[in-house]
Amino acid sequence: MKFAKAIAIFLGTVIGVGIFGLPFVSAKAGFLVILVYFLVMFFVAMWMNFIYSDVILGTSGVHRFPGYVNEYMGHKWKNTAFVVVALGLIGSLLAYLIVGGQFLYAFLSPLLGGEVILYTLLFFAVGAFFIFRGIKSIAIIELILFFVLLLVLGLFFVNSAQVINLDNFRSINLAFLILPYGAVLFSLGGGSVIPEVVEILASAKGNKKDLRRKIRKLVILGLSFTIAIYLFFIYIVQGSSIVVSADALSGLSGVIDDNVIRLGFIFGVITCFTSFLALSVALKKTLWYDFKLSKNFSWFLTSFIPLGLFFLGFREFIGIIGFTGAVLFGLEGIILIFLYKKFLKKEGKIMNRLNYLLLGVFIFGIILSILLFWVNML
Repeated sequence: MKFAKAIAIFLGTVIGVGIFGLPFVSAKAGFLVILVYFLVMFFVAMWMNFIYSDVILGTSGVHRFPGYVNEYMGHKWKNTAFVVVALGLIGSLLAYLIVGGQFLYAFLSPLLGGEVILYTLLFFAVGAFFIFRGIKSIAIIELILFFVLLLVLGLFFVNSAQVINLDNFRSINLAFLILPYGAVLFSLGGGSVIPEVVEILASAKGNKKDLRRKIRKLVILGLSFTIAIYLFFIYIVQGSSIVVSADALSGLSGVIDDNVIRLGFIFGVITCFTSFLALSVALKKTLWYDFKLSKNFSWFLTSFIPLGLFFLGFREFIGIIGFTGAVLFGLEGIILIFLYKKFLKKEGKIMNRLNYLLLGVFIFGIILSILLFWVNML
């Protein structure tokens, strides 16, 4: 049961709002291109989760990422790591608020009426309540909602299968070769939940070697299942759409039955809500454990900063996802590699050269993504 809860938390965090940008970038760059990206990023995400879990297992005390950075790299690096992680989590939570509220509005407004902002507030209020309750209640909810998600996705496929056109997957456009980088990296970003996974699995009986093995097994299974779901979703949306919309679902209107579209909105609400819960807990515990803020004040900041940004007008979720995935997640990966090097040095070990290759991938990805952003702004 512990393993099931841990993998539900992992999957609920990773499979989030990023899924809705994947059909769009796949349609732009080409399905084969997105397959290559997922193959490469699977190993990148897997390895980063492995080394982060090794640091957690080898360090005493309860921390989150900035706390581990402080342990091995000092206070200044801790502050840097906190800014990067906090901005990344806040950007993700803001994206979940935007899209989750929109999907909830699309699903319920035909029955209940009201403006989209009311449904965003409803999404926020329910999420904030469970965040206040803590990880135990969230673990159970993640487990239940994940199976509901699978059921809805299966129904979505059955009802759209007859309109899927395989010709939609054949084209490749090298002009958009860089475009999927940020979206794919964002869609596989689940490192913030690794401490929660370790916390759940560590409560079961077993030695550290067994725990390490279970964590690695969970990461491999979790990422494999995540990518399978993503590719399945891309297959449904890209194959069914004449023009793939940025949010994946609205472009299906008029192509498949409206009731099926409503199922898609349910799917959207579930994926956004589960990730919103897990990432909120990660940010709350970072403030609580590593910066010694009170539990309730940590909850308040975690919940209301993204809501405040929403009311200030930050509501373009595609831009938020791109920046968060390519730049902030990339910077977090760079810091993690240097953290791992310091950790190994303390253990009397030398870091594998593979980590320097990953360092180059993150730096190159950040540069290319910033250049792509400026080109699009011109």
